[in-house]
Amino acid sequence: MSENSAENLHRQWSRFWQSASGFWRGLSAWRVWLLCAALVAIVVLQLYVQFRLNYWNRDFFDALENRDGGRLRAQALLLIPLCAASVALAVTSVWGRMTVQRKWREWLSGHVIDYWMEEERYVRLAQVQDGGEQQIPEYRIAEDTRIATDAPVDFALGLVGSLLNAIVFIQVLWTVGGNATLSVFGTSFWIPGYLVVSVVVYSGLVTTAMVLVGAPLTRVVLIKDQAEAELITAAHLLREIGEGVAQKRREEEVKRGLWQALANTMAQWRNLCWQLARTTLVSQGNTLLAPVIGLVLCAPKFLADAMTLGELTQAAAAFTLVQGSFNWLVDNYGRVVDWISSLERVGGLLLSLDDLNHATSRSGETPAMPVEPVRPL
Repeated sequence: MSENSAENLHRQWSRFWQSASGFWRGLSAWRVWLLCAALVAIVVLQLYVQFRLNYWNRDFFDALENRDGGRLRAQALLLIPLCAASVALAVTSVWGRMTVQRKWREWLSGHVIDYWMEEERYVRLAQVQDGGEQQIPEYRIAEDTRIATDAPVDFALGLVGSLLNAIVFIQVLWTVGGNATLSVFGTSFWIPGYLVVSVVVYSGLVTTAMVLVGAPLTRVVLIKDQAEAELITAAHLLREIGEGVAQKRREEEVKRGLWQALANTMAQWRNLCWQLARTTLVSQGNTLLAPVIGLVLCAPKFLADAMTLGELTQAAAAFTLVQGSFNWLVDNYGRVVDWISSLERVGGLLLSLDDLNHATSRSGETPAMPVEPVRPL
């Protein structure tokens, strides 16, 4: 990436957060912060239920191994309240999370629309555009603002949940798995908490592979979205000719531009397809391997009667949960890329509107400052 490109991306990010962070400030922001605290509490409760389910898994399979009908019935009854609690917490979490996202999107969209309409900037912006990236600000306001505000809330809750999951279930792996002795070429190595060491190494390898394979994805998505915007713009121009808004003599030129925009869009989708195929190779391979690796690592101890069937399944489930927490980036790489692209486009639109202020100032008029709309949370 060139120095100018990096500087431009930094300006877009800074400009976006300069405006978007206004939602989290002010006298009325305490309501949304209270809702966020409640969401974190729900994440903790969900973790507790998951922890209890992990031990239920152990007790159930131990009872199954011992053919203990009484314990099996007790575990079956215990599963009912655990499942009910898990479902109730999941539903409540969805409601709270989407409420925060909806409020933030409403606030930021209102801010961008107000800034766009002030001093007829929507007219001047259309006049100065020449096919650049900010050709259709309405798409930035409708779609990119949604993605730019939805994703951070999901990411924040996901990261909190992953961190807590890792902390809790690493202790389970350390306790249930215990230590192991590995013999290599006649030399024995004692490995304390071998399941913890294994999950850290495995997760590190998978995350590194995803970062390396997925590095070009951000740029590919950005170019693809720009091609989509150009296709929409070309179709709008043809519609305007049909409605008599634009000049009829440009009809053939606009038609050629529409076909060219379609061909470019399909080419960018093909590039995206190949890039997603490579990242899917890593993510899907991890999905298939992670549960199996946990079982394989525990199998020697089970065969040596150093681990019960219940402990085997408990450790394998904990291994999958911990590696899932460590590999949060692997599971969310595509969404992170989409979010970064949308954030840059919203920031770019705001910078374009800022440039109109500077142009007005140079022409001798008094520039209007961005207004932060006061909207109820």
